[in-house]
Amino acid sequence: MSAAEHAAQMQRVVWVTHRSNANVLLQGVPSVSVHRYDASFGASGAWESADIGGDMGAKSTVANESTNVHVHLYYGVDPSIYRKDENVGCLYGYHHAESESMTLSYSHDHPEGRALRTIRRGLKALLGCDLVHTFRNRAALLEADVIWTHTEREYLSAALLLMLKRGPRKPLLLAQSVWLLDIWESLGVLKRVIFKRLLSQASLLTTLTHDNAALTKKFWNREATVVLYGVSTDDFPLQPVSEWRPHEPLRVAAIGNDRDRDWQTFMAAFENDPRFNARLATQRKVTRSDRADNVVVAPVSGLAQQRALYEWADVIVVPLHPNHHASGITVLLEAVTAGKAVVATGIGGLSDYFSDDAVSYVPVHDAQSLRETVAALGADPEGTTKRIRRSQQELVSKDLTTRGFARQHVMLTHQMLRRAQSNERAESLARV
Repeated sequence: MSAAEHAAQMQRVVWVTHRSNANVLLQGVPSVSVHRYDASFGASGAWESADIGGDMGAKSTVANESTNVHVHLYYGVDPSIYRKDENVGCLYGYHHAESESMTLSYSHDHPEGRALRTIRRGLKALLGCDLVHTFRNRAALLEADVIWTHTEREYLSAALLLMLKRGPRKPLLLAQSVWLLDIWESLGVLKRVIFKRLLSQASLLTTLTHDNAALTKKFWNREATVVLYGVSTDDFPLQPVSEWRPHEPLRVAAIGNDRDRDWQTFMAAFENDPRFNARLATQRKVTRSDRADNVVVAPVSGLAQQRALYEWADVIVVPLHPNHHASGITVLLEAVTAGKAVVATGIGGLSDYFSDDAVSYVPVHDAQSLRETVAALGADPEGTTKRIRRSQQELVSKDLTTRGFARQHVMLTHQMLRRAQSNERAESLARV
């Protein structure tokens, strides 16, 4: 594909990804999925059947009525408050799932003083879930047909609420695991027993990678469905690349605050090497040499500064410690939309998202490999341009956007409700 053809294709994608209505998500964008849920969509990506309501299982809904989904998010991202003036909807893009056949409600952040905030956070740290936040939102949770959760901190407390609810009809719970499986073997026996008991309340387990899905089978003897995470193309529009032209010295940037970022390897790879001009944006403490004047370590705040960092860089680096939950995927997706070359540690299931023809993967904790891989990209602008184009093509083909993320949840909800309806009918026949 020529540069002009690639740019034209990406521009069409940018237009399409912003064109959505209540019933169609990313219509016309090619979709390649690792899941078993493509039957719900036609070739165009439009819904074959928008109605996923009806008399559907554990908590019945009336035919032709909208399915009521409650999105239980962590405290601090209440959509009625979070970036309110920007009208961005729900963090992570769940709002893209709203349609005539699906109504979404969201957890509400109740006002709290310093004392209550300290108590709530202390309990969350001790128990591994936010019981206070969930209890405050109990009415909306229990009135829902289906509950969506983003991490285990939300679904464990929601599961406890469902366990304590009296009566046979309860909302279906979609439980998405992120960090829990990585720390499972370090938990005490009692906590593991309690968590597994709570997990029995989940109608469906999801993970963001196949690595994590394999651990659900190993530790919990449960199957999990992989749901691919996505980037907001409103916050980070896709920027087609006609020709990648690196600076000299090569500009290398990294950003992130989570505990799985490997900043020691990043510093060892680039400090005091005159071939590189590096920036590291993090709020975490980074050990560094006083003589490393080619590396700037400073946090960035807000979208404008994040975009400016991506704009400045030639290469975005995502160095990681071992993990199974796609640590760094947000930065990787943002960098691809920004049209940057990406080098990442080949760990955590990132290859579920991008092939090694699109993203350059390096071994864990290998500073030399990281350094020379970045240098090789700078020495081959033509080849690097092809890698950037390929990464953007894979992002589009797999629909790695917040709209795609929401669409997967809609399809899974459709299947959950159908399965619950089938189980209810079987039970009714068994009682006859």
